[in-house]
Amino acid sequence: MPRTSIQRRLMATVVISQLLLALGLVGGSVYLNRRLLRRAFDNALKERAMSVAALVRYSEEVPPRLIFEGDLVPPPLERNHPDMYQVTTAAGAVIARAPDWNNASEFTSASAGSYRDFTLGRIAYRGVRLQIPVFDREPDVHTTDVLFVSYASPLDELNRQVLLAGIYTGAGTTVLLLLGIVFATWGLRRGLRPLSNLADSAALVSPAHWELDPGVDALNTTELVPLTDAMRTMLDGLHRAFNQQREFVANAAHELKTPVAILKSTLQLLLQQPRTAEHYRTGLEQALTDLSRLEKLAHAMLRLAHAEQGLAKNREREVVDLEASCQSAMDVLSPLARQRGVRFEFVRTALALTRADAADLRLVWCNLLENAIRFSPQCGAISVGVFVEGELARVEIEDQGPGIVDADLTRVFDRFYRGDASRARETGGYGLGLAITKAIIEVYGGSISAQRAQQGGTKIVVLLPLTQSALPVSSVPPVPTAAESR
Repeated sequence: MPRTSIQRRLMATVVISQLLLALGLVGGSVYLNRRLLRRAFDNALKERAMSVAALVRYSEEVPPRLIFEGDLVPPPLERNHPDMYQVTTAAGAVIARAPDWNNASEFTSASAGSYRDFTLGRIAYRGVRLQIPVFDREPDVHTTDVLFVSYASPLDELNRQVLLAGIYTGAGTTVLLLLGIVFATWGLRRGLRPLSNLADSAALVSPAHWELDPGVDALNTTELVPLTDAMRTMLDGLHRAFNQQREFVANAAHELKTPVAILKSTLQLLLQQPRTAEHYRTGLEQALTDLSRLEKLAHAMLRLAHAEQGLAKNREREVVDLEASCQSAMDVLSPLARQRGVRFEFVRTALALTRADAADLRLVWCNLLENAIRFSPQCGAISVGVFVEGELARVEIEDQGPGIVDADLTRVFDRFYRGDASRARETGGYGLGLAITKAIIEVYGGSISAQRAQQGGTKIVVLLPLTQSALPVSSVPPVPTAAESR
């Protein structure tokens, strides 16, 4: 696909708009000048017709008759072409006419008071036909006779004036158009300069330099402020993702290094000298244990990668009852809870339904409950609650363990992160469970946070969007699960 230029598009838009404006200005000017000149020409025709009518008078004879004083006819409007006129009575008798009037005889049929254009010998004429009473010069002659005066003049001079007005207006408009294009070109280049500087600054961004310096012009340009803010937000997100990816690779290499080194040393010890079958069995069992640890770590890393890439978005979603989902996770972990002497307490206040993959949510609750079990004291209790807040479902999981220090509350969901109290290696974790949980929750449009419980311990709060209005239910006491009843 060919490249396009914003500057060229804007220039084309400006030129076309200026050209349309110039054409409109020239056309309007020509039309207005022609109309004004035509009106002045019509007034002149009417005045000349009145002047010709004034040359008709009654003679001194008895009875008097109408005579025309032709020597006093006004000169033509144009020297090169004569004016045409004819004076007749109401009965049609011709009193006076121009020498070439026979060539313009078709104008005689025009109605009184009207103007008409016609051509005479390839010369354009315009004439007027008036009905005028006789201007009686003799005081003793009284009559009601009327005259029909037709007068026509050539339009060459008028057309020439209209043409000259159009030429002058067009020339002036062309000059203004060229000046406007030059000024628009300069203004566009100057206006697009901050965008060019912003592009140059963006080109300097690299893994070693994440700062965007848009320049003062871009920061002071109203239209570029949203773009600059969006680019900074994007770069901040990319910077965080890049750092997380780099930390992920480093932490993954560190986590893989220990079991690989142990496995390697175990196999090297077995190969150093001949050993009994029992020694070989013991060594291979240790190797299998290390391989299982590697397999578990690799599975957790793959699960996290799938969740962070949002693959769950492409999976078919179903309506999940959060109460049933939490109960299913508690049933799965009830053996571990009994082993640790921990009981579950479940509370719900409404029917909360969300649209998600049931297996994903079960993994979320299992990860959270397993963490709660590992850090709960002997004979402790883990509270699980499902509540409704507007259009969101709220799931709370609270334990009675040592809790999380304030500095770690915002970092417990980072990959491979272990706090001093809650993420020690002795717990058997890799620091990926909560990261996987957060990634899955965010895929479904929710959020997760860690808080310190009022009575000590840790409270995990998960918010998920509801699919329909929750149905309130009557308050019920905590429901003991199988782990407590057994």
